[in-house]
Amino acid sequence: MVIPPDRKAVCPAVYSLLLAIIYIAFISLGLPDSLIGAGWPAMHSDLGVPVAFAGIITMIIASGTILSSLASERATRRFGTGLVTAVSVALTASALVGFSVSGSFWMLCLWAIPYGLGAGAVDAALNNYVALHYAARHMNWLHSFWGLGASISPFIMSHALASGHEWSSAYWTVGLIQAVLTFALLVTLPLWGRVHPVAARDAQAASGQGSEHEPIERAGGHVPLLQALRIPGVVLILTAFFAYCALESTSILWASTYLVADRGVAPATAAAFASLYLLGITAGRFLAGFVADRIGDRLLIRGGFAIVGLGAVMLALPVPTDAIALAGLVVAGLGSAPIYPAIIHSTPVNFGRRNSQAIIGIQMAAAYTGSTLAPPLFGAISTWTGLWILPLFLLVLVALGLLLSERLNRLVRAQAASVEVA
Repeated sequence: MVIPPDRKAVCPAVYSLLLAIIYIAFISLGLPDSLIGAGWPAMHSDLGVPVAFAGIITMIIASGTILSSLASERATRRFGTGLVTAVSVALTASALVGFSVSGSFWMLCLWAIPYGLGAGAVDAALNNYVALHYAARHMNWLHSFWGLGASISPFIMSHALASGHEWSSAYWTVGLIQAVLTFALLVTLPLWGRVHPVAARDAQAASGQGSEHEPIERAGGHVPLLQALRIPGVVLILTAFFAYCALESTSILWASTYLVADRGVAPATAAAFASLYLLGITAGRFLAGFVADRIGDRLLIRGGFAIVGLGAVMLALPVPTDAIALAGLVVAGLGSAPIYPAIIHSTPVNFGRRNSQAIIGIQMAAAYTGSTLAPPLFGAISTWTGLWILPLFLLVLVALGLLLSERLNRLVRAQAASVEVA
């Protein structure tokens, strides 16, 4: 492989500078995600609405996120990853500032629309860009930085409320951070097309498509939704991704309640260990980054699901001590860590770089759908069966994700073997 002279000169510096911007962007992606949950106890009281109305806001945001994820492929091909990312972050910034000046519930609903539209497009565009241009370790570390951002925003909200300010000041602060990032993204727009697509080499080898030096966003034409869904293996990975995000969101929402109601754990202890599930994901992604390039995405996915399964079994064991169940929650968090980044990073290799943006957009939609639907579904099931069923619910999702991801691996190997024979 011969790298053009201009790329030889510019790539190292541009690679590092743009990677730093992307790391900051992933922190910024996580910041808004936990603001509503952290601030809603004060928000609903000030706005004079029931606690349950938080679900309306989150459903509007989720709907916008799913729609923009599905539209991200067309937008990215037309305008490029850099501009789509900058505009999406600007949308999120405007929505957060809009939240900060909202004095009624209907205004929150209105601002929730750009809130969701910005989140979905930037998530799909950035994940595809990283999958194509950077090694697997960066995908894991970047998603660890997302967890850092999601962990910071509750502290911003807590500080705002504890210091006598209203919840709106937390939204204003995070909105200002997003606005600064928007400016940085606009300044660095010329860099996005100058990073050599190192990850695309593997994708090209797997798909046999396109020139290695063809601009990623414009390689080939638009891939319609139905055409992407007909690509062999896409439905398998979408369902596996749905299963993973369903088990993650269900664990986050219901683990503490399960520990208290079914295992008799003290509420304070249960809350602490429920937070350790999220910290386990963040720490696990950081640690996975050190081995991701050596062991590969497939093993990370396989091992991740297996470890989550072990954690779910530990949660369910009928032993007199709570220590095993509490440890099981931490183990499940560590196992969850590499699955999401590895599924995204393997997309260009499994389906070809021409198709990766379309498929990652659909994957994001599947992820948000699983995260939105699974927790209330479990809530409905548990009203009939009891909360004891949580470990079993998680094990079913683990089995579904593992089975379908392994079927995809066999399909990809069979396709590669047929290409070699031909």
